[in-house]
Amino acid sequence: MALSTAFTKLFGVRHPIALAPMGGSAGGALTAAVSRGGGLGLLGSGNGERGWLARELAIVAENTTEPWGIGFLSWQIDVDAVEHALEHNPAAVMLSFGDPSPFAERIHQAGTTLIIQVTDLEEARRAVDLGADVIVAQGSESGGHGARYGRSTLPFVPVVVDLAAPVPVLAAGGIADGRGVAAALALGAAGALIGTRFQATTEALITASTAAAIVEGHGGDTERNRILDLARGSRWPSKYTARTLGHPFLDAWRGRETELATDPHARQDYQLALSQGDIPPLPVWAGEAVDLIDDLPSAADLVADLAAQADVALARAGKG
Repeated sequence: MALSTAFTKLFGVRHPIALAPMGGSAGGALTAAVSRGGGLGLLGSGNGERGWLARELAIVAENTTEPWGIGFLSWQIDVDAVEHALEHNPAAVMLSFGDPSPFAERIHQAGTTLIIQVTDLEEARRAVDLGADVIVAQGSESGGHGARYGRSTLPFVPVVVDLAAPVPVLAAGGIADGRGVAAALALGAAGALIGTRFQATTEALITASTAAAIVEGHGGDTERNRILDLARGSRWPSKYTARTLGHPFLDAWRGRETELATDPHARQDYQLALSQGDIPPLPVWAGEAVDLIDDLPSAADLVADLAAQADVALARAGKG
């Protein structure tokens, strides 16, 4: 049975499931597969680099006629990137991490649905004031980047739901199976935005070693910090840290972030270790629900499976 919510009605999709627009892994094939499966695929454009966008947008267009969207990092883009994306008529543009205000009006002018991801109540209030059509409430269990001092998904989502009403809210962070989707709906959300689980699919733009690390990973081995951003020379705002699986540089610099930020040789050491193959090309971004991932299905099949699991979980809870 299809789970009908404000989110599914807004986009005309079958299931209350959206792909987190993960930079580097949510490419055109994954976006299209999630949309074909009945969810909302969101292309992980990140900084809006034109060459990457051109290649991946073509893949989306070739592989689905269902609604799809594009996600950007607010701190890393300019208006030109948004303008370029809007030329391709996405159903939605999602803005995350940083100030979305320079872009919100232009997205609305285009008649495109504006999704804003928030990590605290200040960001949630700003999203409401900007007229977000959908708000994503991201809990600290999420993989990849999130709030340095964020709140857990379970208590955070209902507060945002109440604050934003009647704007539909998607829950994000620590959701990797249908039970998590059902829990999101029980919290008052209109659906779930899912990242790590969709990384472990046949369409994701990740290496075989990264896929294996996710399938074999454990939530207790994930860690949120700035160490790998600092070592890589990434310019991510300090408010946002990244949750990853274990990494040699975490062991070497844990608890010494201030020292790492000022060490003139640390970045050179990181690049040397990278060139020698001593560390993986990229950190393995993974959320706390990574324990629930044990296979690499097609993303289209996964959407249907997640929805079916959620339906069973809700029915079981209703029999309570």
